[in-house]
Amino acid sequence: MDEALRRLVDALALERLEENLFRGALSDTHLKRVYGGKVLGEAIKAAQSTVEGRDVHSIHAYFLREAESGRPVIYEVDRSRDGGSFSARRVVAVQRGRPIFTLEASFHKQEAGIEYQAPVPGVPPPEELPRASFDQLNLEGATPKVQRIASIAAPFELRPVDAYFDAVPAGTPPLRRTWLRTVDTLPDDADLHRAILAYLSDYGLITTLLMPQGVRALAENLFLASLDHAMWFHRPFKMDEWLLYVCEGVSSSGARGLARGSFYDRAGRLVVSVAQEGLIRIGDA
Repeated sequence: MDEALRRLVDALALERLEENLFRGALSDTHLKRVYGGKVLGEAIKAAQSTVEGRDVHSIHAYFLREAESGRPVIYEVDRSRDGGSFSARRVVAVQRGRPIFTLEASFHKQEAGIEYQAPVPGVPPPEELPRASFDQLNLEGATPKVQRIASIAAPFELRPVDAYFDAVPAGTPPLRRTWLRTVDTLPDDADLHRAILAYLSDYGLITTLLMPQGVRALAENLFLASLDHAMWFHRPFKMDEWLLYVCEGVSSSGARGLARGSFYDRAGRLVVSVAQEGLIRIGDA
């Protein structure tokens, strides 16, 4: 397996301490705070580890405090309910005895039902698009923020339809569409694929709201932080096969912004929906 992808898989591995208690792995120390997608992915894995015969179908999470990258995160799972068709779990992530993150997750047994979805956007196939390159980021001697952005993306092949790292002029619509997949094959483990998608869903979603202002996500006077995150898992998918991630800014005001995202597979099926509110602060240059 590719080394960057192996590091990601290892970073999302959990150590089971007790029946409902898990410890996350240390990784990604480019910045003092842990990347939110890592906490999100680990929390989903922790909750799923306490459920049998049912897959997660929705999560609602809140980021309460910064997670320190030099300390492991402990995940406490509360088995809220196990019904005839659904199970509910609550996860509290803890550092230094204080909650830093909470997650409510619901799980559903497989059932047949009616089928409908909004149509997939018309975009070129990934083979017709150039791969996103980090050469332009000048990683040697780069700031911790730039190194963090590069390290998060390293396990993935990204083929953007719209501008990704480049500056865009003010007035650009808040829309970013990107084909993506892992750079190597993954084990056939649906829980791992969901955790990795959750990890990546936090990447570049809220930054769509910078596009109408012409602000680069790499600007050093920019502070971004996830406040809450919601996901709905509609259909099975694989992260080592092409997925189209469509990110759309919805609204920004009062130093907060709301964005939504949709993941489509190569067949045009909507597999996951995402919504996120984030903190957006722009200081003096």
